[in-house]
Amino acid sequence: MKFSVIYITAKNKEEALKIGKELVETRLAACVNIIDNMKSIYRWQGRIEYDSEVIIIAKTKESLVKKLIDKVKSTHSYSCPCIVSLPISCGNKDYLDWIGKETI
Repeated sequence: MKFSVIYITAKNKEEALKIGKELVETRLAACVNIIDNMKSIYRWQGRIEYDSEVIIIAKTKESLVKKLIDKVKSTHSYSCPCIVSLPISCGNKDYLDWIGKETI
């Protein structure tokens, strides 16, 4: 079984908590970490933007990544949310087994 870490940004802690709770409740992620008060600098619609955002890090099976992305996009306030999947090439076997058991 293969696993992934999903990196997501949200506009604030409330949105991040809502997204994270939904991912865990629907078993699309075994665990979600939320890191508040990240600073972002990015180009959007021809302008440089400076914002505070919140990081969401979700752990899931590789086979669930598409469903997870669809779920986040359906509840996210951004028109183009950052949702990227990073494969887990190696890790604590017990932890990876736990991810497998806690996801659908």
